[in-house]
Formats: sequence, structure tokens, C-alpha cells
Amino acid sequence: MSSVRGKGSTKTSRRAATSTRVAEKLTHVNAAGEARMVDVGAKAVTRREAMAAGTIRMQRETLRLVLTGGHKKGDVLAAARIAGIMAAKKTAELIPLCHPIVLTAVDVTLQPDETASAIHCQVTVRTSGQTGAEMEALAAVQLALLTLYDMCKAVDRSMVMTDIRLLAKSGGRSGNWLNV
Repeated sequence: MSSVRGKGSTKTSRRAATSTRVAEKLTHVNAAGEARMVDVGAKAVTRREAMAAGTIRMQRETLRLVLTGGHKKGDVLAAARIAGIMAAKKTAELIPLCHPIVLTAVDVTLQPDETASAIHCQVTVRTSGQTGAEMEALAAVQLALLTLYDMCKAVDRSMVMTDIRLLAKSGGRSGNWLNV
């Protein structure tokens, strides 16, 4: 049977070769192109840090309500800050192939920008472990911004979450990385 080449066999072999090349680059994909959890057991325990950021734009009146404490739901910024911290702690439960890690610190900064009618969020996550904290930092930004949206949607459904990105990471085998 193996000497008979049918119409689909070339496509299949090309697909297998492509899957192998992709798997060599993507750590969460095996040689067959299937999702897998990376084995970090042999990696050294190092101090790691990740920083991520994002922005939510809103109407000026919405931002004014947030800044003056005039929102019916209470301290919107405090709730968003706590949501960001909780998201960092729960990241492995939300992202299927993400390793659970012990966090040593999570810092969520929310900076109102009246000129842009926005709130900028920056999160720094620290750990000492065998894998990085980038996903935790990104999840924290997303959930902090999503909480701002949730708490303000009654007065402004046009809010836009934007520019969510990793700013920097340090530690581990790949060393330092800066998004310039």
C-alpha cells in the first residue's frame, strides 16, 4: 500500500511537513500539529517579571463620573484594580495550556487621561519559577479594562478597549525582551 500514491497523498505529506515546521517554532504544538502543554520541569527556577498595558477609551462624561466618584457602583478604579490582580492569579484556569505559577507580586496601575478621554492600565507581575508571567500580565490588563467597561456600560456602551500588549519581560532562558 505504501508504494501507491493517491491524489491526496502529496497534500497529506505537505501538510505533515508544514505541521512539523510549525511545531518546531510553536512550543505548544507537537510534531503532529496538536496542542500540548510544554514541559518546563528541566528549566531553572529564576526571577521573572512581565509588564503589559492597554487602554480603554470612553466618553468624557463617563470619565468624569469615574474620576469624581459619582458612579452609582462605587469606586470603579478600585474594583478594576482588584479584578486585574484576581485575573493574574487565575490565568492558568482561563488559558488551557498556561502553567499555574506562584506569583510574588502583581501591581495594577490605572492612569486616567483626560485629554484622550481614556484610562491607561499597566500591570507588572513577578514570580520566581520555571516559566514566565507574560500571560498573567496580559490577562490582568484585559480583566481590569473589562471591569471598567462592565461598571460603566450603563452610561457608555461605546467604550473601546485597545492597544493591549506585552511591554517587557525579564528572566528565564530567553532573557530580557522589550517592546519598543
